[in-house]
Amino acid sequence: MKKVAIVYHSGYGHTKKAAEAVHAGAAAAGAAAELIAIDAEGNITDANWASLEEADAIIFGSPTYMGTVSWQFKKFADATSKPWYSQVWRDKIAGAFTNSASMNGDKLSTLHYLFTLSQQHSMIWAGTGLMPSNSKAAQRNDVNYLASSSGLMTQSPSDSSPEEGPLPGDLETAKLFGKRIAEVAARFTK
Repeated sequence: MKKVAIVYHSGYGHTKKAAEAVHAGAAAAGAAAELIAIDAEGNITDANWASLEEADAIIFGSPTYMGTVSWQFKKFADATSKPWYSQVWRDKIAGAFTNSASMNGDKLSTLHYLFTLSQQHSMIWAGTGLMPSNSKAAQRNDVNYLASSSGLMTQSPSDSSPEEGPLPGDLETAKLFGKRIAEVAARFTK
């Protein structure tokens, strides 16, 4: 059984909801999936660091604030210099997700940041593996309506509670993304 760690920061609960859906998808694919929440001060526990070291795949998650990750996620990323120096995460599968209030909201900038972080750690990136819902018949709750290939994007209106957003289609996309990362880890890791 492959281990998938989902390390994320959530400012208001929307990104946490996406993380939980990613977790559900990875677990449904047979992975030992673990959620690791970055706290409000940008920290994780020593046990969380050990879990990341043991994982076959790491999925990074952050809200998109002002076109990039939250400062809490950035603090966590800066703290990864210790595993970076020893290349502890080398050849682990990596993927990422983000949530913002706008349909675009510069989420791709956040995914690019997370991709760069993974590449600095010599990880192997996996995208969504999903076709976009971009026909005239497409509806907002279709899978991959936001049409992201490089990583999972979800959207929550700025005045919505975590119970109201992300929408069901984005959460289904998140489950499929978690499943894909677990399957890629099963296929390509020792």
